[in-house]
Amino acid sequence: MNYFKVVSEIVCSEIRNLIEEGKLVSDLNLGQVGVETTKDPVHGDLASNAAMVLAKPAKKSPKELGEIIVDRLLKRSEFEFVSLAGPGFINLKMVPKFWTRLLPRVLESGLKYGDCDLGRGKTVNVEYVSANPTGPMHIGHARGAVIGDALGNLLSKAGYEVSREYYINDAGVQIDVLARSVHLRYRQALGEKIDKIPDGLYPGEYLKQTAKDLVERDGNKWCKLKEEIWLPELRNFAIESMMSLIRDDLTALGVVHDVFTSESTLVFNGSNSEVVNELKSLDLVYIGTLKPPKGKILEDWEKRPQLLFRSTKFGDDVDRPLQKADGDWTYFASDIAYHLNKFERGFNSMINVWGADHKGYVKRMKAAVKAITRDKGTLNVQLCNLVNLLEDGRPAKMSKRAGSFVTLREVVDEVGKDAVRFIMLTRNSDAPLDFDLRKVLEQSKDNPLFYVQYAHARVCSVIRNARVSFPSLLLDDSSLAKADMNGLSDPGELKMIRELASWPEVVERAAMSKEPHKIAFYLSDLAASFHAFWNRGNSEESLRFIVLDNPQQTIERVALARAVGIVIGSGLAVIGIEPLEEMR
Repeated sequence: MNYFKVVSEIVCSEIRNLIEEGKLVSDLNLGQVGVETTKDPVHGDLASNAAMVLAKPAKKSPKELGEIIVDRLLKRSEFEFVSLAGPGFINLKMVPKFWTRLLPRVLESGLKYGDCDLGRGKTVNVEYVSANPTGPMHIGHARGAVIGDALGNLLSKAGYEVSREYYINDAGVQIDVLARSVHLRYRQALGEKIDKIPDGLYPGEYLKQTAKDLVERDGNKWCKLKEEIWLPELRNFAIESMMSLIRDDLTALGVVHDVFTSESTLVFNGSNSEVVNELKSLDLVYIGTLKPPKGKILEDWEKRPQLLFRSTKFGDDVDRPLQKADGDWTYFASDIAYHLNKFERGFNSMINVWGADHKGYVKRMKAAVKAITRDKGTLNVQLCNLVNLLEDGRPAKMSKRAGSFVTLREVVDEVGKDAVRFIMLTRNSDAPLDFDLRKVLEQSKDNPLFYVQYAHARVCSVIRNARVSFPSLLLDDSSLAKADMNGLSDPGELKMIRELASWPEVVERAAMSKEPHKIAFYLSDLAASFHAFWNRGNSEESLRFIVLDNPQQTIERVALARAVGIVIGSGLAVIGIEPLEEMR
């Protein structure tokens, strides 16, 4: 149950009553009426915008309308007080019983509490990572991997049917470079002395193993043959080897994909030609000449006719080329074909998680999706900014294995997948992120994952200790759900319950905005409230979760603690982390 919607419906029902009594005009659209948490709890628990959004159609000032609504709401038993504030916001403070009756719902629902039907009957394709298969993934890839994976979990919790996809960019010149780099290491593995890796090839040590595997499979078969003979075979071998490496890295991070789609397969099957023919049938391609890019010296600009897509017709800044001067397809053409392929597989809704360096690519792809699906498909792009990897506040050293960057696997091996996953969601995806290898291992409240996991572990200890102190009490979820909760009235207790009540709303809003980091923010706030109440119990015995001379109060607080643990577990499941029962 979403308590924001419950309170909103109470407000709307009273407005409908006022309309029926002739005290308000009849043509009021209540669809915009809602409630949200107040910024300052002194003003109440929730605030409604009803007077603000309905004043004009009601032909009244927000203050006048607000006073009418407030007078009506004051008669309701759910509210402790109702007041009008500022330009017309209606502040609402609920009676404690309104909140305490939530706990049985949490205990009965378990980890399903917070599930919603926002996406019921809808499918969505989430494409993430899609790193070039030219080597192991680096820590920057980890951010997109975690955001995409957590977003998939979030959308599933919100009722969507989610397909998680990885697009293998295996049709570009970088794959020829990879194959040549493997051939060099292959010759080295066969005993040829290689003093220096030539410029333009990949220097990473990881290719030595690929080369050894090739020698083991084929011996010296490719050693003295011409490039045009061995290049196609080594391309395939290298791609398979690199994708195996990438899959292992993703597995270590707990990231899963349902579908892997190959760019080269689409190109080989003629998808690019088909998509261009489709665009031609819609009169959306033409032969034209682009203006020089901004900042280009005019003498250096080569004016040449190209096959162009009319992307400006769909909101882009300029029309975009579909073919290069040599007749090869551009990446853009392949990407259009790929997104049409997704659409034809039944995905009207598509989400891509890209690095921030692709920001300039967003408009053209949205334009292309709109065009090629005849406005039936939508593309949402989530951009991930840079990750600054630090050690004690200083830039981390480069990887010996990869040569020029720190690999994702090295970081996971150093701090664990859970730390990587949680920290990647501690900032909005489009903001730069500092990831300090030392700080994420600290057992302090400055480490957000530790603080959340510690709250869950404390919940588990409360239940264990309560069973020891009161062996005759039934403390399973079903029994706790039947307990009388009316004794929970301390401000700290009610604060936790209000936060538990907001969990379904957090899930729904995060899913609507495609922002899984909001889940991490919420968990940090809930954990902070739990720890704050726990710490008060250290100095005030009556506020402890286990009160030895009061079994009823103990049952109520154990129920509250268990509900907190359930919601923490539910939130961590969205992030892709297993909650801990004990801290080590």
